[in-house]
Amino acid sequence: MSQVFREYLKKVGSGQHTKQDLTRSEAAIAAQLMLGAEATPAQIGAFLIAHRIKRPTGEELAGFLDAYDQFAEPIAAIEDLPQQPWVFGVPYDGRSRTAPFLPFMALLLSAAGQPVILHGGDCMPTKYGLSLVDIWADLRINLRALDLSQRQQLLQQTHFTFYYTPRHFPASQALNDYRDQIGKRPPLATLDLMWNPYGGQSRVIIGYVHPPTEMMIRAAFALRGVTDFLLVKGLEGSTDLRLSQTTIVALPENPPGSDTPYLKLNPHHYGVNNTDPPLVSRATYQQLFQDFINDPQGDLPEIYQAALLWNGGFYLWQSGLCGDIQTGIEMTVDYWRSGKIKSQWEFIQNWVTTATS
Repeated sequence: MSQVFREYLKKVGSGQHTKQDLTRSEAAIAAQLMLGAEATPAQIGAFLIAHRIKRPTGEELAGFLDAYDQFAEPIAAIEDLPQQPWVFGVPYDGRSRTAPFLPFMALLLSAAGQPVILHGGDCMPTKYGLSLVDIWADLRINLRALDLSQRQQLLQQTHFTFYYTPRHFPASQALNDYRDQIGKRPPLATLDLMWNPYGGQSRVIIGYVHPPTEMMIRAAFALRGVTDFLLVKGLEGSTDLRLSQTTIVALPENPPGSDTPYLKLNPHHYGVNNTDPPLVSRATYQQLFQDFINDPQGDLPEIYQAALLWNGGFYLWQSGLCGDIQTGIEMTVDYWRSGKIKSQWEFIQNWVTTATS
């Protein structure tokens, strides 16, 4: 048993009136003791559920991320990329109600010259939803098998890569069983969104649901000197924009001409369908994705086409590759219908197949 960890557990788990927040350095040590398995299973489980009940602070999240940096080897920085990479942070336990459009965006953006880094692991608690790595596997792109240098080369040559945590950050994977046993997402799930596996300058784009999460992330990023980010209140906590209602996007600071650090994106203003794309089943989604790629002149169901254009328009605009969302929507149509997205998929698929054969 770790006596040091025991003291931290007492602080966060002492009850409504006597609980105490950890300092950044204490949180870093607590995370190190969990990641290094120096704390006992009983201590770790108790800490995670107590910390969820207490609610983490930005300072604690900053300390946890400090520890993550010590246990995970990042993808090395690349100097000759056309633009600063974007690192997307979405819930590792996947999607269960709505169809993920981040893989579509990864192909679109990387084809257009905006480098994209995704990260995550396999199907995991508490949602056990459709994971990103499984989506790519269904597209015959095995992103589990690459070593770290290959992931860097993939980013350099295709402007896309995927950081697979079970292989390159195994210490974090050892904590996943606790999520299942607790039955609720612990604060570690917020770290999944915030953590950046890239060793150079990048923009972090994070999905979230609850307003307090935004404040915690802002506080943690301020302590860690992270100033380039977007926080997207998207579908199921992802970075996918909503079609059924206005999506709120939090910015680091007020944009020019605005007195608030928020964008409020209403799809109705752009004539976009107002229904969120459902995830009927993994098999249906796989067929949808393959039809989208392999038959760019075909008819994608209207609901899914709307999600593609709405998300593509926004993210192409944010990348600076066009001047506004409407132009981004038109660019998305061009990249899709002209087969540029299909060519990018084939490029990535051939690269990964060659590298792992």
